[in-house]
Amino acid sequence: MRRILLAVAALGLLAVPPVSASSGTPPGVPSDLKAAEVDFHGEGGLAMHGTVLTKAAEAANEATAGRPGVVLVHGAGTGVPRTKLLGEAVEFARRGMAVLIYDKRATGYSLFQRSYSQLADDALGAVAALRVQPGVDPAKVGVWGLSEGGWVAPLAASRSRDVAFVVVVGANGLPPLRQQTWAVAAGLRKAGVTGSLVDRAELNLYRTIADGGLFPEPYYDPVPPLASIRQPVLAIWGTHDLLTPPKESPPIFSRALGGNKHYVAHFVPGADHAAHLTPDGGVTRLPELAPGYADLVGSWVGEVAAGRPPTTRSSGPAPTQDSLTVPVDPPAWWESAAAQLVALALFLVAFTAYPVVALVRRLRGGSRPPVSRAARLLSAGGLVSVLGSFCYLFYLVMTGGKLAAPGPVLLGRPLVWLALQVLAVVSVVAAARTALAWRRTRASLDRGERVRLGLLLTGGALFVPWALYWGLLLP
Repeated sequence: MRRILLAVAALGLLAVPPVSASSGTPPGVPSDLKAAEVDFHGEGGLAMHGTVLTKAAEAANEATAGRPGVVLVHGAGTGVPRTKLLGEAVEFARRGMAVLIYDKRATGYSLFQRSYSQLADDALGAVAALRVQPGVDPAKVGVWGLSEGGWVAPLAASRSRDVAFVVVVGANGLPPLRQQTWAVAAGLRKAGVTGSLVDRAELNLYRTIADGGLFPEPYYDPVPPLASIRQPVLAIWGTHDLLTPPKESPPIFSRALGGNKHYVAHFVPGADHAAHLTPDGGVTRLPELAPGYADLVGSWVGEVAAGRPPTTRSSGPAPTQDSLTVPVDPPAWWESAAAQLVALALFLVAFTAYPVVALVRRLRGGSRPPVSRAARLLSAGGLVSVLGSFCYLFYLVMTGGKLAAPGPVLLGRPLVWLALQVLAVVSVVAAARTALAWRRTRASLDRGERVRLGLLLTGGALFVPWALYWGLLLP
């Protein structure tokens, strides 16, 4: 089952370019900073590579010691190169920190496979490497995590007292599957999409994907690691975050960290998910960090390193969140991934058998007029509706709803989805007309034709509840 789903999902990956890994000193390191290459071992002994950035003047002075350090933990992505976080690393290093950025693992990590426990051990390997760098105070090395790293960094800190502090940006207090379904839906709504595509089809697709084992760590609970952290924590959210529910996650963090007296939450005005500038409410990420973000991190780390960790507080304007997340429960047996594959196979047989038999008869010179022209419409319309809806939904998943690119939108529906809905209605009407024609003429039909039409009508009958489930017959 998992192999079949993997094969289907892999078709969508053909158009997605892989992320290339970087090696050596990242290009574009400013002249006021010094870069040093480091190698370390991640979980399972995996060889990993990174770069430590420090102020050039301080790095040249052997007497300088006690500098705090921070390891930057990536967001989601396979083999993400260290250059992805170079902008943050440069700004943090300019504020007196030794900053380690590293190439994310590709081994054991993919769109369909990952382990936050494994990634946390990778981060701890990076912490160990940074603690022994010249001029770095080993007691003042912390972790910074973005997005997915907002699950990984707290988990790493909960496992080791070598982590002196935790900074998270765009972190989620909810399980990954619930967060992801909300994020894609939020992106679609941002593009003007309403109705069944957002409220039903997208949610059900993710439930099916997770049930088929293609969504890794779907129900991971970030609360227990957070509750065990006693190190100072700084949590940052942009007010225009479209990937993390910015109103729901902060209260979860506050409750989980209730026993931590040094938890600071800050909301960055006008910033996106990564606390970068955004010109369009979080859809597009500019390379520049939001004003005040790097200064906040620098001053907060400085206070922690000086032994004066700020006490618990919250600051910044309230974030906006147009819709709340919804629970994403495992599917019942009749809506499971296995059931969906069975339904797909049945539709393929039912809707393709009718024209295939007609073609064979024509080649043999024994063609006959159809019982109803509606049968042809049911065969073609049903097949296109089923395959087209799955292809379009997988396209939305693979491209990401945050990009807000569902195609042209009319009446709150992408034109592709609207066309599929119209075709689904036409197919249902055609099924009804075919059933009436079959009832009128069944006495004159031979056995082969009765089987052929019976199979087609069975597919048409099952198509109705299937199309309702996926929202094709709903507004």
